[in-house]
Amino acid sequence: MASSPDVPSTGNTPENPGSDTPSEAPHTAGTRAGGARRGRVRARRAAVMAVPATLVAAGLAVLTAHGALGVQFAISGMPFTVTATELNGTGFEQFGALDNMAEGSPNAGDSGGQVLVVTSAMKNATLTKLCQSVDLGGTNLLITAGSGAQKVSATDLTTDSTELSGDAAFDNIEIGNDASTLTKARAKGPIGVFSQQADTVRIAHLRQVNYATTAGVFKLPGLKLRFSDSGC
Repeated sequence: MASSPDVPSTGNTPENPGSDTPSEAPHTAGTRAGGARRGRVRARRAAVMAVPATLVAAGLAVLTAHGALGVQFAISGMPFTVTATELNGTGFEQFGALDNMAEGSPNAGDSGGQVLVVTSAMKNATLTKLCQSVDLGGTNLLITAGSGAQKVSATDLTTDSTELSGDAAFDNIEIGNDASTLTKARAKGPIGVFSQQADTVRIAHLRQVNYATTAGVFKLPGLKLRFSDSGC
C-alpha cells in the first residue's frame, strides 16, 4: 500500500488518453489527426462530466469530472472486491475521479485506459472482518484480516471505487463542496468538482468494487492470504 496523495499527479490525468495517440504522418496530415485527437479528448471529458456515480447513502449523488485523482500510480485495470461487516472513519471526503492504466495495458479494452471512479478518503478508519479478493481467471487471490479481537486500521486511507454499497451514517455532512476546498482528510480534488465531506462515517455491510487503494499506514491483524475458488 502506498501513502495517499494530497494532490493529483500531472502524469495521471485524462489528457494522456494512451491508445488515442495518432501515428506518425506528414505535417499536414498530423495537424488534422491532432485536431481529431483533441476532439475525441474533449468528447471524453464531456461524457465524464455527464456521468453520475452512486454514493454510499441512498439519494446522494456525486457528479464526476476529470482531473480528480485518488492515486499517483498506473492502475492494473483489474478490479478487486472489498467487504467488511463494519467500517468506521473520521475525516471523510468523497469526489469523482479518473484513474489511468499503464500505456498499452491489455486490460484497457475500449476504455482508452481510463476508469471512472469515486474516490473516498478518510483520515482514520477501522474495519471489522475485512475481505479482499481479485479474480485471476479461474481462481481468486483472497486476503482476510481483522476477524479477531483486533480490527483492521488505516490512516490517510483512500479507495477508488466503481461500486460501493452498505448502510451508511454521517455526522456533520456537507454536500456540494468544491473538491479543491475539502478539509476533513488529506485528499483534494481540482477546482470545480462536486464533492462531499463529513466529520465521521459509519458503514455497515460494506461492499466495494475498487481499482485502487492507498494508505499512509495499514495494519491487518490476523492477515491470511490464499487462493480460493470463490471471492469475497
